Amino acid sequence: MTQPTFPKAVLFDLDGTLLDSAPDMLATVDAMRAARGRGPMQMEALRPVVSKGARAMTAAAFPDVPADERNAWIPEFLATYERELGRHGTPFDGIEAMLDALESAGCRWGIVTNKPEYLAKQLMPMLGWDARCAVLIGGDTLPERKPHPLPLLHAAEAMGLSPDEVVYVGDDERDIVAARAAGMRSVVALWGYRLDEDDPIAWQGDAMIDLPSELCAPERWP
Repeated sequence: MTQPTFPKAVLFDLDGTLLDSAPDMLATVDAMRAARGRGPMQMEALRPVVSKGARAMTAAAFPDVPADERNAWIPEFLATYERELGRHGTPFDGIEAMLDALESAGCRWGIVTNKPEYLAKQLMPMLGWDARCAVLIGGDTLPERKPHPLPLLHAAEAMGLSPDEVVYVGDDERDIVAARAAGMRSVVALWGYRLDEDDPIAWQGDAMIDLPSELCAPERWP
């Protein structure tokens, strides 16, 4: 059996994997709730659904409102979120050290997210990643989004690499499904956002890590 080798590139999901964006999202839904005469939402009620997207977060914030009505608020959610973007959230502990370690090993890294591209791009200079991130694919960059493999395949192609030379790291099942379909090794980031009923073992990623530093551990890529 061929032994794993250190990847030439690592692609990451953004929210819940690199970035703890839940505080920005909480400020967003709280502004929407306040506009409708409602009080603040508890972080523990929102945090598990942050990786599920705007519709899931709006549903968590307004569970008593019919889905059709809530879904009509998505443009308002995105506009409010754009105002809160990067004001409260920060990279998870250990992310910056992990990115430094990847770069020191000559490994390029990029981002494939379902967040709209224009929002993801605005975050890059705020985080100091605009000159470091080799490729950025948003949820609306291409005709398909995760769990479809196209965004991951497109990112690998943009870096001039084959899928088997790239690893994808994410905190949601659709990340692992997309990586498997793209022919990439997958790593489950266990520090991310998950619902109580989510079972990361059942996702059948190639690896699961509790801390960002574990991605660069020598024993992971002998």
